[in-house]
Amino acid sequence: MPKLPILSGREIVKVFERLGWEVARQRGSHIILVKEGHVATLSVPNHCEVARGTLRSLIAHADIEAKEFMFAME
Repeated sequence: MPKLPILSGREIVKVFERLGWEVARQRGSHIILVKEGHVATLSVPNHCEVARGTLRSLIAHADIEAKEFMFAME
């Protein structure tokens, strides 16, 4: 499994938008993403640095692999 980089919340949102997720709303310091056909929503913390474990959890909830996320970053 590739080592995930440390990204900001906004950078993570941009990558998920490339993967088809849309920003539904923002409540406090969390950005809520939704995708048609997915029951789950993603709650991305809008912090300067998001921990790798949190990012790994978001990737798992989105039903994608870390490789696919890394490819969408490019």
